This record gives sequence, C-alpha cells and structure tokens, in this order.
Amino acid sequence: IRQELEHLAKQYERQDGYLSVASPHIAKESLYLKSGHLPYYKEDMYNPIELDNENYYLRPMNCPHHHMIYKSSPHSYRDLPLRFTEWGQVYRYEKSGALNGLMRVRGLCMNDAHIYCRYDQVNEEFQKVIRLHAKYYELFDIKDFKMILALPDFDNGSKYSDDKENWEKTAQSIRQAMDSMGYPYVEEEGEAAFYGPKIDFIIKSALGTEYTISTCQLDFMAPSRFELDYRGESGEQEPVLVIHRAPLGTHERFIAFLLEHYGGNFPTWLSPCHVKIIPISDRHLDYAKEVHTALFQATVHCASGGIRVELDQSSERMQKKI
Repeated sequence: IRQELEHLAKQYERQDGYLSVASPHIAKESLYLKSGHLPYYKEDMYNPIELDNENYYLRPMNCPHHHMIYKSSPHSYRDLPLRFTEWGQVYRYEKSGALNGLMRVRGLCMNDAHIYCRYDQVNEEFQKVIRLHAKYYELFDIKDFKMILALPDFDNGSKYSDDKENWEKTAQSIRQAMDSMGYPYVEEEGEAAFYGPKIDFIIKSALGTEYTISTCQLDFMAPSRFELDYRGESGEQEPVLVIHRAPLGTHERFIAFLLEHYGGNFPTWLSPCHVKIIPISDRHLDYAKEVHTALFQATVHCASGGIRVELDQSSERMQKKI
C-alpha cells in the first residue's frame, strides 16, 4: 500500500511540475537553530547525538533541508515557482501516552513538498495544492472532511513569532485563495505552525473519530532565517514565500485511515493482493504454479511493476481456502 501511494503521488506531482529531491535524516544543531525548530519545537524532537564535539539531531521536519537545497544556487524571478518534493522520513518524540497504533508514531514518512514562489504567485500555487487535495479525496472517495484555517494565539507568546504584520498578510493570502475557490472553512486560533498560518484537513474515520490527515502551510519566517531570495525584475534581491504541503500526510496515518475507510476491502489497484490462486486439489498445484508465474511476470502500471499474486498451497479444502 505504501508503494502504491508513493507511486500515485509521484505521478500526480510530476504532472504538477515538482522536482524530486533527497536529503539527510540527521543534521547539525545549527541548522535547527536557524530554522527555529529548536527554539519552538524542541520538546517534540529526540535528544541530540554528540559527535566530534557537536550536537546532531534526527530531523523532525524536511523543510530545513529543502531550504538548503534552494540556497545551493542563485535564482531569478524567471525560475519561480520551484517545487521540491521528497518522501521524507522524519522522527518526532511523541510521549508514550500519545502513541496510538499507526495514527500517532515516532518515526513517520511524509508526502512532503515545499514550494518557493513570489508573492504574486502565492494565490495560484496555494489553489493548485488545494486542488491536488481534492483530486486525492475524489480518488479515495473521501467525502466527510472539513478545512480549518489555523491562526496563531498571541497570548501563547512562546510558540509564535510576534511579527503580527506578516501573520495577517499571509493569513489574508490564504483566505483569498480559499474564497476564490469557494471551499468552506472555519478559522481557529492557536493551531498555526510556529512559522505561519495553515489550512488543516480534518477527516472522520469509520469509527467517527476526527483527526488531521494533512496540511498546507504558508511560511514567512524561513526566507529571512535562511536568506531565501531571488533576483527580481528590477535586479534587486527579493524574498520568496514558502508553501509547505503534504496532501497524503504521513504514510502511517493515511494507511490507518484507509484501513478503516475501506474496511479492509481495498480497490484492486491498491490491494496488497490482486489475485489469489486456489487449486482445487494437490494434483492441480503444478498448473497453479504456472499460472502464478505467468501473472507475476505480467507487466502492469503499478508500483510493483506486475500483478501482485499469491498461491494458496495449504492442505485445507478448496471451500475453506475461498
């Protein structure tokens, strides 16, 4: 299921012009100080590893690494937007009491991407991301969901920067994008990321439990922290704006949702087993093996490259096997 989800997302993202990147799972303390994760997110990170008199951390997010990729070469206004995508493994120290099956884990693989764009491109890029969410939800027949515009709670001063002008400017950009598409949403204070407002997608499981499955965030802090800029038409350096998005969230949580959503009865393309071969009796085993080999070697457009087939060679009666 993980392979198929990744294969699907890579096809969609390629159509939308994303560039696939890969980055390290560990980095020096200085990177996460610069990104703000250590000041704002430390309690959710693993303890540092001391190597050569320096502290290294397992990454809780992919964004600082993608920012370094963006910084590795100069950019012009003609280059933007740039969309970096990575199936990035990240590590978060969830408290033991909060762990919950596949829903909340400490090691997770995110369908992550970061879009570096000009301010005049934000509206269009944000809408593209929302439309991508809609495309996935239609494919998986997800109808019971809601969207929340998560804003800061400035009474909690330790969690958010006090740059109220940029908070309002970016929040208004999200409102304009959402309103122009006509999607309903509600606003809630206190759930924003430390670096900017976001749209959270809340879905309901088959058991009636609501939880956040994915998010789309607008980041105004990273450009100044990392000096993420581009040469504008005037020849002057101007800051980009960063959109963080993960339409499928994490593999773990999305698969947990799909297990409940489909009740185990997956659509054929996503099912771990496409075909099960059940011989009538032992004398048909040789032929069943030939069929198994033929199906296994058949080429189809799926992540595994062929038909996922299993052969039941147990000694049970045929009716019991069925």
